[in-house]
Amino acid sequence: MQPARFQPCQTAALEVRPFHAALGAEVACGDLRTISAETFRQLHGAWLDHLVVLIRGQDFSNPQDLLAFGRRFGGLERAPGLVKGQKPKDPNLLELAIVSNIKEDGAAIGVLGDGEAVWHTDSSFYETPPGASILYSVEIPPIGGNTGFANMYVAHDTMPDALRERARGRTIKNDLVHNTGGQIRDGYEEGGDIRTTPGPSHPIVRTHPETGYNALYLGRRPYAYVNGLPLEDSERLLDDLWSHATQAAFTWHHEWRVGDVIIWDNRCVLHRRDAFDPAARRLMYRTYVKGARPFQAPDAALRPAHPRARAAA
Repeated sequence: MQPARFQPCQTAALEVRPFHAALGAEVACGDLRTISAETFRQLHGAWLDHLVVLIRGQDFSNPQDLLAFGRRFGGLERAPGLVKGQKPKDPNLLELAIVSNIKEDGAAIGVLGDGEAVWHTDSSFYETPPGASILYSVEIPPIGGNTGFANMYVAHDTMPDALRERARGRTIKNDLVHNTGGQIRDGYEEGGDIRTTPGPSHPIVRTHPETGYNALYLGRRPYAYVNGLPLEDSERLLDDLWSHATQAAFTWHHEWRVGDVIIWDNRCVLHRRDAFDPAARRLMYRTYVKGARPFQAPDAALRPAHPRARAAA
């Protein structure tokens, strides 16, 4: 597989510089707090085209500004509930998630700590997962904590025939008890059979509600189950799906700077985070844009591949 090769695109409002990878582009468009409706329209188009967009040098030190920007994509989700040992949320910022390893008075101010966050889709434990995730860097460690992204249009389109047949028509149960860092959500307890723990089921192949293309939709590897299979067969199928979907050729990895904003399409992108030094501080603000319940359209397979998938194939 060769890297995607898109030409930079520049208008009076913004410049799009695609990465030589399976997905992603850097966008220069000025201050996101004040961009015009036309500039936002072009930014939204670049996001659908490239799946992940990076905008540097932004100031969302007031979290309300980040939420206001996020609402331009649509309604915002309330951030997921607390994990055990986390400080209560600010009642004025219920749509803001704090991703951090920082503790105050012995309590975590956010989630995910300093360990690795394995490949996942945000909030697949919702019946209607978010459509977009927006992440802003406030403090970053000197090394580590980088974020990787994987193109699920390409992963879908390059599935071996035998794997495609094993996954055909199947759904994945997405556990609600644990978050991506393996932390237990407040109000839940460890233990139980994944086949019966709380959480929704979503199709392995989902049709993107805006672009109309099919993508793999895997949720999260830990605490997952392929409905209707013996547990051992489910584990084997999940292992094979994840091994295929997270190939290096399908990915792009970002090394953060303070002031970076990344917007990714949660409907067709997996992401992960590297671990970092527990003695270092990392503070990120994140918000989620409401999405649609995953579905698979019968005629979506008849469409040609998404442009970013065609270029990467």
